[in-house]
Amino acid sequence: MATNNKLISVEHLVKEYNHGKVVALNDCSLTIGKGEVVALIGPSGSGKSTLLRSLNLLEDPTSGAIYFEGVNLADKSVDINLHRQKMGMVFQHFNLFPHKTVLQNITMAPITLKLKTKGEAEAQAYELLDRIGLKDKAGEYPNMLSGGQKQRIAIVRALAMNPEVMLFDEPTSALDPEMVGEVLDLMRDLAKDGMTMAVVTHEMGFAREVADRVVFMADGAIREENTPAELFDHPRDPRLQDFLSKVL
Repeated sequence: MATNNKLISVEHLVKEYNHGKVVALNDCSLTIGKGEVVALIGPSGSGKSTLLRSLNLLEDPTSGAIYFEGVNLADKSVDINLHRQKMGMVFQHFNLFPHKTVLQNITMAPITLKLKTKGEAEAQAYELLDRIGLKDKAGEYPNMLSGGQKQRIAIVRALAMNPEVMLFDEPTSALDPEMVGEVLDLMRDLAKDGMTMAVVTHEMGFAREVADRVVFMADGAIREENTPAELFDHPRDPRLQDFLSKVL
C-alpha cells in the first residue's frame, strides 16, 4: 500500500477502563488504505469493536494517535463531528429512528447538516433504495421491515452522507441466518465499487472472499494480519491457529 494512499493510520492505540485495571486495546497499530477492505476477526472480548469504534472516536483512546486523511482525531482541538461526516458507521442493531419513515431516516442527516436540499437528499435516497431493491419501502416505518431490510436501510443511510470510509461493527450478528446473505451481498457490492471498509465480523467466508486484508485480534492486541489466503491457510500465531480450529 503506497504511503500517500493511506486513509486511516492508527498508531500505538491504548484504551483502558477502570483506571488501567482493564486494558481493552494494548498498543494497536494499523493502516487502512483508500479503497481497501479490512476485516477484523477474533474471539469475543478481543478488542475488535473497541478498535473499530475508536476510529471515529466513539471510544476515546487513553493514548496513541488516529490519523484520518492526515488529521489526528485524538487531538482534542479537532472538530470530530466534521470528520465523522466522512465516516459511515453501521452497528449490530440498526439504530433506525422508529418514528420516522425509511425515507426520513435516510435523508435526515444530509438535510439537517445542510449538505443537501430536501429534494436532492430524497432523490439520492430513492436512487440508493432502488439499488438495494427496497424503493417500495420508502414510506414505511422500520417496524414493518425484516431485520435484513433494516440493516440494508442502515447501510444506505450511512451511504447517503457520501462517506470516505464505512465502518461495520458486526453488521450481521443480530440477523436471522437467512437474512445475513442479503446484507453481505450489499457489502460485497460496496467493496466492488471501491468503498474503503473496516468490518468487524464473525463471517469467516465473507472475510476470506471480500477482504484485502484480515486482522486477527486477541486480548486487546493485533496478533496477526495478512491477506485472507495467507491468514486462513497458513496462520502463524498459535492463538489464531486455535481460533480458526474452532470457527472454520
